[in-house]
Amino acid sequence: MLKTMGQALFSTGLQYPPFTAAEKQGQDYEVRSYHPTKWVSTTVSGMEMDAATSSGFSKLFSYIQGKNQNKAKVEMTAPVTCLVEPGAGPACESQFTVSFFVPQEHQENPPEPSDPDVFVEHRKEFTAYVRTFGGFAKENLKREELLKLVESLKRDGVEHVGEPFYTAGYDSPMKLINRRNEVWILQKVPEK
Repeated sequence: MLKTMGQALFSTGLQYPPFTAAEKQGQDYEVRSYHPTKWVSTTVSGMEMDAATSSGFSKLFSYIQGKNQNKAKVEMTAPVTCLVEPGAGPACESQFTVSFFVPQEHQENPPEPSDPDVFVEHRKEFTAYVRTFGGFAKENLKREELLKLVESLKRDGVEHVGEPFYTAGYDSPMKLINRRNEVWILQKVPEK
């Protein structure tokens, strides 16, 4: 418990999902191909990304603390991702799927969640355009960084998916400096 709390608070010694960086990168973004992996996730509907992320994080933190079928403790990992599927209009709820990467030792057989709102997600391989930024990533800052990434992709003539998109946070709220946040836009898959 203390190790997990320490990892969550200070963001040290955490496992990250495996990816391969493309040889050609943008001047202000990375291109990463994430390998197929399992994540533990929960989906929250709402109007505010920050509130949904906080609510989702709490459910997932309970899962790694032993609220699962095996009552197994699971190591904290990074980043905490949030898949944002915007609602149809300005006053419509969006869907936010908050996820923790399942550590390597549990990838083959993750403990089954006991909370009906929590599920194991099997992410297929995907390629993302990634913009990294610092500071405390509140909703407005995430949107600003997302718009900067969209502009960079347009500038470079890069085909990409408009929605959904991901936000990714690597640090606990207790970490005050050298914070790492990201926004991910998915690469458009050519139609067959």
